Amino acid sequence: MAITAINANTIPSSENTQSTTDVLGKDDFLQLLVAQLQNQDPLKPMESTEFTAQLAQFSSLEQLYNVNDNLNGLGANQLAMNNTQTISMLGKSAWAYGNIIQKSDTSDIDIHFGLSGNAVETVVNIFNAQGDFVKTISAGAMEAGDRFVAWDGTDSEGRLVSDGLYQFEVLAGDAEGGAVSAETFIVGAVTGVTFDDNGVAHLLINDMSIPMNSVVHVAETENIAETGASILTYFTENWR
Repeated sequence: MAITAINANTIPSSENTQSTTDVLGKDDFLQLLVAQLQNQDPLKPMESTEFTAQLAQFSSLEQLYNVNDNLNGLGANQLAMNNTQTISMLGKSAWAYGNIIQKSDTSDIDIHFGLSGNAVETVVNIFNAQGDFVKTISAGAMEAGDRFVAWDGTDSEGRLVSDGLYQFEVLAGDAEGGAVSAETFIVGAVTGVTFDDNGVAHLLINDMSIPMNSVVHVAETENIAETGASILTYFTENWR
């Protein structure tokens, strides 16, 4: 089955990337300083204060290069640690930001979302991959927190739709007639891990490639029902 990438990052064109061939390195700076000393006028030698200042500049440049190398090393180590931790997520259930669902058989598909407040009316609209309307599910009143509705895979006429990717949106309103914010989620078992060209890990959830920065929660698969309720605190405290 094909794997779909979600929230793929755009890689800047090489035409817009500034070349580093024109940037002087620390070795170039030292060679210039030595050449300046070798070619100075013997009758007008460089002042000691000026020479000291240039040496100080070279020392600062050397320290900056060392700091940059250390930061690069720390970044690489952190990335390796994060990727190692990602492997431990295999077989677990993950919640990630997104509004894509995968229909692959006749089973009901759970559509997950979080509500920022209590809603007296909740509506879920489903669209196909091209953005065409498929169906509306009226879920009625719902309390704040992590919620879901089941879609039977049919359209508004009751006909079973074809397998593939579908999008959804959630609209909710409170008792005062105001809108209730809704955050949509992709929820499913982690069946694999991939790494992009930059070494960043992506989780395979429902045959979709999800970047790690979109993942908000991971739990044991057998506890998926209980975990859905337990992350209510996360949503209410970290609502975006």
